[in-house]
Amino acid sequence: MARPEVLDRVKEAEREADEIVEEAEADREERIDEARSRAEEIREEAREAAQDMKDERLAEAREEIEEEREAIIAEGEADREKLQARARERKEEAVEHVVDLFEEAVDAQT
Repeated sequence: MARPEVLDRVKEAEREADEIVEEAEADREERIDEARSRAEEIREEAREAAQDMKDERLAEAREEIEEEREAIIAEGEADREKLQARARERKEEAVEHVVDLFEEAVDAQT
């Protein structure tokens, strides 16, 4: 093979190698872009999942608080009813005691 032919073949091989490198670099950039895109999708899915979990836990906590609040109110109402009943029972005792004290005071003056 003559020297010019060898040089032409070398140049052709270099050109082909350059094309292969360019295609590989373009493919690499495309894959990197796809990976970045997918990574962003995964981050967004994770954010959404975290928000959903937060909302669910918040709703559960609110429900628990409401149940506890209702239980406290029911207990307070039961205690109030007991105290009112006891006060009604003791009202007659108190009236009798006051009347007795009044009678004793009146008797002491006479």
